[in-house]
Amino acid sequence: MSCCAPGAEMALEVAAEAAASPSSEEIKLASRSLGGDIHQTDLSVPTVHCGACIQAIETALGTVENVESARVNLSTKRVSIRWRGDNVPPFFAVIGRLGYQAHLFDPEIHEKDRTLSELIRAVAVAGFAAGNIMLLSVSVWSGAEGATRDLFHWLSALIAIPALAFAGGIFFRSAANALRHGRMNMDVPIAVGVSLAYAMSLYETINHGEHAYFDASVSLLFFLLIGRTLDHVMRERARTAVNGLTRLAARGSVVLLDDGIREYVPVTELAPGMRLLIAAGERIPVDGDIVGGNSDLDCSIVSGESAPKAVSVGAHVQAGTLNLTGPLTMQATAAAKDSFLAEMVRLMEAAEGGRSRYRRIADRVSALYAPVVHLAALATFLGWMAASGDWHRAMTIAIAVLIITCPCALGLAVPIVQVMAARRLFEAGVMVKDGSAMERLAAVDTAVLDKTGTLTLGQPRLVNAASIDPAMLAIAADMAAHSRHPFSKALAIYGGARGRAKFDRVQEEPGFGIEASAGGDTWRLGRRGWAGWKARTGDEGRYGGFGGTVLAKNGRIVACFAFEDVTRADAKAAVERLKDAGIAVEMLSGDTARACGEAAAAVGIEDFVPALLPSGKVERIETLTRAGHKVLMVGDGLNDTPALAAAHVSMAPATAADIGRKAADFVFLRESLLAVPLALDVSRHAGRLIRQNIAIAIVYNAVAVPIAILGHVTPLIAAIAMSASSLIVIANAMRLQATAKAAPEAAPARRRTDVIRAAHP
Repeated sequence: MSCCAPGAEMALEVAAEAAASPSSEEIKLASRSLGGDIHQTDLSVPTVHCGACIQAIETALGTVENVESARVNLSTKRVSIRWRGDNVPPFFAVIGRLGYQAHLFDPEIHEKDRTLSELIRAVAVAGFAAGNIMLLSVSVWSGAEGATRDLFHWLSALIAIPALAFAGGIFFRSAANALRHGRMNMDVPIAVGVSLAYAMSLYETINHGEHAYFDASVSLLFFLLIGRTLDHVMRERARTAVNGLTRLAARGSVVLLDDGIREYVPVTELAPGMRLLIAAGERIPVDGDIVGGNSDLDCSIVSGESAPKAVSVGAHVQAGTLNLTGPLTMQATAAAKDSFLAEMVRLMEAAEGGRSRYRRIADRVSALYAPVVHLAALATFLGWMAASGDWHRAMTIAIAVLIITCPCALGLAVPIVQVMAARRLFEAGVMVKDGSAMERLAAVDTAVLDKTGTLTLGQPRLVNAASIDPAMLAIAADMAAHSRHPFSKALAIYGGARGRAKFDRVQEEPGFGIEASAGGDTWRLGRRGWAGWKARTGDEGRYGGFGGTVLAKNGRIVACFAFEDVTRADAKAAVERLKDAGIAVEMLSGDTARACGEAAAAVGIEDFVPALLPSGKVERIETLTRAGHKVLMVGDGLNDTPALAAAHVSMAPATAADIGRKAADFVFLRESLLAVPLALDVSRHAGRLIRQNIAIAIVYNAVAVPIAILGHVTPLIAAIAMSASSLIVIANAMRLQATAKAAPEAAPARRRTDVIRAAHP
């Protein structure tokens, strides 16, 4: 027995936890300065799993001195803490007192998902045990008596032991940890009910009783584990987006030293002023300026546009962009932690943290569940003890109350509908990645769409082939076959059925175009100023204008090529359906105002903002959110990733960048944009069914609990009633598959053109 007072015990506990925690210096090194004396420290808390965890951690950290704010990201299992001053607050001690293990977040460490493996094994064990115990129970229900009945009860008891120890361990550990640290959670009544049901069943078996409830306790575990596994799988899929974005960062770069020696330096050691050598095919490691070379860059992470950007001496480049065609020498202007890609990661983390504050319907309903159930069972036991003095009868009725109110129906209410809705969407070519996404999608009132790759396919197409001399088109197509530039690929499509031009030499000039020689003539395909260095005034009218890409012979322009992106199938119809459903539709893009205007007019969108960087898209979404709107973001590019995370809910096409797909809650696999209104319709229907299921669970408890308290229900009947409520919930969820898709209700779509013009004159 301890001789310490409660306060001393708490002090010893804090001291022990602090001893196992990183030192203040280690925490400071891992923290990021936000300016002034404000710092941010990110912790990994793998055992966070529900809304109650979020509330407990944020509330506890919020009371710590010098802590400005604390935000828990349930998807990534991280806690971001902003604190002030030079003295590090006791993060680890506070979190440890709540029963959670925490460590400093390290982006290089990717932990294996052991929880999912444990849940799957637990479901298998509980299902096997429940099936076998049910078979034995059928014999008892059929009239087995005496020694035969006792034998079946003992066999059931033996089968239930490993099931309770292994499958039930998930709930027992969670409940014990919560109680040990002075908290309550939904696992406490589950653990108590299962344990008491087994104990009373064992008592009945030892005393040759007629009834035992081993089947009730194990079946209860089986149903609850199914719901928890589905919930964990859907949440886990959202955790890889930030990690995937960080993989775009270069691991290092070749640095050109003052004495001409080349040395490879890790990205964390790159500093402003260093001269870096970037080969074709490498990513830019940090922000900087080009001091040598010409090339084309894939800047889709910045602008979202598929067309490469030509760069030469003097151009500013940003971390994460991909060097496509030629070697470059650049001078770093920022360290890795201050570069564009790092800012992208921070934007996404902040946005995901904000989104994770959304509490799911089941979490909100279950917040009051545990104390109410315990009080009801305890009051039942005390009442019957006072009335009858029979502890056995009082305990049996109290167990019946616990079992009949076990959250099986409530636990299945949300995940079973989500599974049905996910299946229906999958059949329509839409993948659901986040279990709460459909709840959030059903609540949106604004849809924000990216242009390139979303409203369009992101594939340039030659549109003026009919007006070009076929001979010149054939030569251009043959030259374009030597390049992987998107415009060259579009031109090369026309070269298949034409005669191949005979060139003596073909060479690509990175950032400018392709030069070829044949019979003493020099041909150039590429940028106007480079290819047509002898162009004369008046040639614009003759060759259709000096836009984009031109073909020149000996410096004289002989053909001009115009390209456009292909609009996604049914994009206009999709926009109209969103408007009919009462959704305001906007377009945000990094492209030019002219290109955005043409695309918006083609699909029927009145409100759009062009030339936006990733931060601009996030700012626009945050502005709408502050105004009280629930925003759906549909985008595909690397530059859309922070906006996808910042939105209330997000979607991306399967053709999107890998990071964009991971950040999105929905991914549609087909070219048609009708997947967006379809997902909205299904989510709204699923939302109605979820509310109905929760209402069913509440009504069931409102009717069943008084009957159980009055002693008219045995634990066996309670188990049957509990199972019946679960079956009713499942049957109601099945209606999502059986019912034909209802047409969306017509509602006037709102416009915010004036707001956009005020913000972007």
